[in-house]
Amino acid sequence: MSGPDWHAEPRRIRRGAALTLVFASVLATGAATGSWSEGAEEGRNKAVPSTRSVSATRDVRDSDPAGPVDPADRDPADEAAEAAAEAMADGKSGKKAAEDVVSRSGDRWASVYSQGEYREFEQSLDGAYTGVGLWARREADGRIEVSRVQRGGPADRAGIHEGDKLTAIDGKDVTGRPVTDVVSLLRGTRANTPVTLGLKRGTRAWTETLRRARLSTDSVTVTRLPGGAVMIKVAAFTKGSGEAVRRAVRRAPAGAGILLDLRGNSGGLVSEATTASSAVLDGGLVATYDVRGKQRALHAEQGGDTTRPVVALVDGGTMSAAELLTGALQDRGRAVVVGSRTFGKGSVQQPSRLPDGSVAELTVGHYRTPSGKAVDGRGITPDLVVEDGAQERAEKVLTGLGPPS
Repeated sequence: MSGPDWHAEPRRIRRGAALTLVFASVLATGAATGSWSEGAEEGRNKAVPSTRSVSATRDVRDSDPAGPVDPADRDPADEAAEAAAEAMADGKSGKKAAEDVVSRSGDRWASVYSQGEYREFEQSLDGAYTGVGLWARREADGRIEVSRVQRGGPADRAGIHEGDKLTAIDGKDVTGRPVTDVVSLLRGTRANTPVTLGLKRGTRAWTETLRRARLSTDSVTVTRLPGGAVMIKVAAFTKGSGEAVRRAVRRAPAGAGILLDLRGNSGGLVSEATTASSAVLDGGLVATYDVRGKQRALHAEQGGDTTRPVVALVDGGTMSAAELLTGALQDRGRAVVVGSRTFGKGSVQQPSRLPDGSVAELTVGHYRTPSGKAVDGRGITPDLVVEDGAQERAEKVLTGLGPPS
């Protein structure tokens, strides 16, 4: 799937909730091109659902100045809520009215989700979902293409491949439809329910009936490399992924180096990225961020393994929470970063529940690396820039690193 990057202040969002960054890339809906998976969000950094009600979401500042609010300083979330309420009173779509407000805001990462889309997003952050195990993207001409197939899932078992064109779902033409709509049709509501896909590969066109299953996003995989090092691949920072990284580091053979593969990581929960940093940091600053001018900081837990050499492998698909982790390890001299410049998604979004149950997410701040470098719109430049053969170079770098001094 896809998602984006934000941070939810625990103040009014959810009691005891961890800070989160939204999976943040361009929301496929309304875009000429986009990518969305029915599993983890791909290429977006959005936030975890908020229980913040419209009436209780003035803004995240602790206090407001006395007197009337300057119209120029109005909370865009309130404007979206008011527009939705007015549209509903006239019998029109509240979500569409909110989208119109958001589109005029100039907020690159803002988006509006229906209730169903937001439920799907919540499920993806839980690390599990109901579906057939494929990722889809919309091409510039409106065609829907399979961008990835989950190994062992229903789509994989049926022989569906990356690059196949998805033409219909249960007899409904999907060409030109928003990818979020396509995902909703694929996922359905329950496991073991049938869904019939129209597919095309080259000149061959066929239909395939699959049964949906409850699938894991498998966001963390661990591989032993030939030289004895351990590669930890993190596809997205879903719930539990941070502890999975810590566990993988603890279980690695004594003295083995760690290759942390963050290529294509679309982000996820900032709290999980912070937990992952605790695997190789002994406490200390991970990132700072602001929410409407209020400065905050994220810190790693103490007790991480600071003796192993670490190389972080990144590319242009490394986004948001993954960039936050990369910046922390680079700035603090804990990892050599290898690959290509990261995406550059470093903004903080906050969700607001609208009167019709849909959710608007708007940017309220930005985060910085421990040294104070901004990420949004800039990305992170690796210590060793490698476009082709990046993993091989990363493995060579890792073999040449001794224990941190």
